[in-house]
This record gives sequence, C-alpha cells and structure tokens, in this order.
Amino acid sequence: MGTIFEIRATTYKADHHLKVEGDVWRWVCTNSSRVGDCLRRRFCGSFNSNPIKFPGRRWSSASAAARFCLLFLNQLHSFAEVWKMAATKHFPRMVSHVILDLDGTLLNTDGVMNEVLKVFLVKYGKRWDNKISQKIIGRTPLEVATTIVKDYSLSLTTEELMSAISPMFSDQWCNIKALPGSNRLIKHLRSNGVPMALASNSSKSCIEAKISFHQGWNESFSVIIGGDEVITGKPSPEIFLEAAKRMNVDPANCLVIEDSLPGVVAGKAAGMEVVAVPSLPKQAGLYSSADEVINSLLDLHPEKWGLPPFEDWIEGTLPIEPWYIGGPVIKGFGRGSKVLGIPTANLPAENFSPILSEHTSGVYFGWAGLSTRGIYKMVMSIGWNPYFDNTEKTIEPWLLHDFGEDFYGEELRLAIVGYIRPEANFPSLESLIARIHEDGRIAEKALDLPIYAGYKDSPNLKNSMLQRNCHS
Repeated sequence: MGTIFEIRATTYKADHHLKVEGDVWRWVCTNSSRVGDCLRRRFCGSFNSNPIKFPGRRWSSASAAARFCLLFLNQLHSFAEVWKMAATKHFPRMVSHVILDLDGTLLNTDGVMNEVLKVFLVKYGKRWDNKISQKIIGRTPLEVATTIVKDYSLSLTTEELMSAISPMFSDQWCNIKALPGSNRLIKHLRSNGVPMALASNSSKSCIEAKISFHQGWNESFSVIIGGDEVITGKPSPEIFLEAAKRMNVDPANCLVIEDSLPGVVAGKAAGMEVVAVPSLPKQAGLYSSADEVINSLLDLHPEKWGLPPFEDWIEGTLPIEPWYIGGPVIKGFGRGSKVLGIPTANLPAENFSPILSEHTSGVYFGWAGLSTRGIYKMVMSIGWNPYFDNTEKTIEPWLLHDFGEDFYGEELRLAIVGYIRPEANFPSLESLIARIHEDGRIAEKALDLPIYAGYKDSPNLKNSMLQRNCHS
C-alpha cells in the first residue's frame, strides 16, 4: 500500500486539503522517510510523515487554495515519475565521471543526416521517409548504410553508398549546431572539474571534425573514443567500458547521457547510470530501461547524481541565448480561446521547420512585437502539446495582454530569452489550464528582471511600422 499524502492549504476562513493516494498518481512508496526528504528538498515545505504542510502560506479564497493544490499535485505527479524508483528501482548512485554521446545528444546531427539523405535519394527516384530515422538513430555508419540500401532497394552496395554520402556529410559538419543545453553542460562540468568522455558510434576522425567547430569542446574531454576503435558498437557496452578504462574509473561511478535506444542499452549493460534524452519526438515511453528520461539537456539536474548543481536558474527561469522568429498571425486549432480561455497568437510552423528542429519542445518566454500595436510580454509553448496529442510541432505564443480583438494577419515578431519547463502531459484539462496560468505568472515576473528586460528594446522586434510605445 502506498503512502497517502495530504496537501493542506490554509485560507482566511477555513482549512482546505487534498489527499492523494500513491496508486492514483502512480506513486508507490515503501520508504516514506526517504521520499519525504526528497519532497522537502524539492518543494521547501515541511514534512512530518503525513500531511505535507505549508506553514505561513494563506490564500484569500477557497478557489485560490484549490488552484494551488491542483498545481502542487501536478508538480508532485511529475516529480514522482522521477522518484518512482523508490519502489520499482534503486535510488540513483552518486557518480564521479560523465560519458556523453555526440550525435543527437550534444549536436543536432539528425537534421543534417535527414537533409543529406533526402538529397541523395532523389538521384535514385526515392523519397526520404522520416520514419526511417527511428531505425538508424544511434547505429554505426555501416548499419545505417545497410538499412538505407535495404529499405530503399537501392541498386548499389553498402560500401558504395558510404563512399557516396561520406563527402556530403563532411561538407555539412560546419553547419551542425549544438543542441540546447550542450554548451552549458560541457562548460559546467569542466569548470567544476568533473572528468568527461565522449563516446560515439561515429569514427573518431568524424567526431574530431564535428567538435572542431565548437569552441572549447575538444579540450573539455579527457577521453574521445569512436566506434572504429572498438570491435562492436552500441548497443554493445564495449565502447563505454573502454571509455571508463581510459579514464581509470570504475564503470559503476559513471553517468552516461544518451539520446538513442542502442546507447541506453549499452550504458546499462556496462553497469552505468544512464540519463536518456530522446532525440525522436513522443518516444520517451520506449526508454524505460534508463534511470531517468528528460526532455532536453536544459532539464538535467546534476545534483541528482552527486555532481555539482547548476546555479543559473533565476526565479524559476533559465536564461538562454536569445533567438528570434517572426511571421503573420494565423488561426490555430481553435483551442486557445474556446477550450482553454487563453488566446494564443499562432505562427505558421511550416515556415520555421529548420528553427524548430534546433530547439527542444517546452515552455519559453520573452517579448513579442506587433507591427501596429507595440511590444508585449509573452510566454509560449513549442512542441506537440501532449494533452491534445498534436501530430506536428507547433509554436503557440500567448501575449500577456488583453487585446479585446483578434489580429490575424498582423506581423508578429518574437524574442525568446528564457526557458521555464519541459513540455508535459496533464491528468486533466483543469490542471493544464492552471499550469499555463502559472507559466504566465512566472514569465510576467521574470521579464522585469534586468537580465531579460533589456531585450524589450531589441531591433529584431521592430520594423518600419512598429510603434515605439512599449507595454510592460
């Protein structure tokens, strides 16, 4: 029987509480004191077995208390997914070394691979199918070529295909961008003296060529090992065991960070802790063998593994390298105003496919410029919106201002300057709405901070028609 948690909120008139039994929230716990320590550190409440209380917090109405409880339950549910290993797995081991995959984990190689194969297959009257990506991600170059020749019935050998496309890939190495959080993670681990290895199924020469375009990467790794230096590539554990051997560390003291299923299988077979960062959308459920599954490197918390924590989060937000997009406002799915009561200013996602592939799904915030109105605070989601199960990746900005009318067709420019959280599913429409409003409150408050406020004056938000008045 799982522990029953009671969340109590005190208003000016009465006490209100909600009870959550573990089975309902997929939380089964046989060691409540240890889980209690985790909850206390995570939520900064007080924990005395049961209930969890929040002393000194008062709300003006029962509805406000209920909204808080609903939001807290949603956070508890998400956090429980990480800590459910209290009953079903072991607690994370503390590690001292980190082994990183390269393609799809640190670099957005998958996008380049798709583009190269798309161009190549046209010569043979074939059309690239993105579904093939699921078969080849994380595989060795030979395995990838073999799959392509077989699945597309090409009239050439595997060796001939590799000879033909290798120069095409090499020409694109300079264009491969680091995935969100990659530079941040490498700099953080290096500055804190955490030894790192790079272990990829790609050949060592290709690895070195790719990372040469990213300043500081090569010297950050004490070991770089390619698939051509071992007998068998991933999912064999050989490459990770060899990396640990070269670093002179017990495999049990290593944390592997991987985007592919073969890499996750290899890491676990090597006896290491594994964090999965799935590179394919909506596939997280396939990574159950990993010790943790995260949405992107922005969501990695090294302290869970005994490593130094990041210290760059500010009031629930993470500053990021700003990026800019713009286009005419279009009609979306009709859910914003009608279903959620939150009108979004949608942009045509098909115009931003390359940009969307570079940025992980999640909730971001920043500034929005409308060509005839001004500049406004905004929060936005990027992704597939799991609650509605979108089939395409979308951009849905919510301008934090009451306009009172639609402005379809008007030019909208966005400056995205910060990150709030990963994309997530919700148990109910009410909990989704509560979380969106909480995201809005976080963004509105954060954008007054100097680190974000300065971007309001960015020339990227303005054009010849844009008024100079700003709304904060």
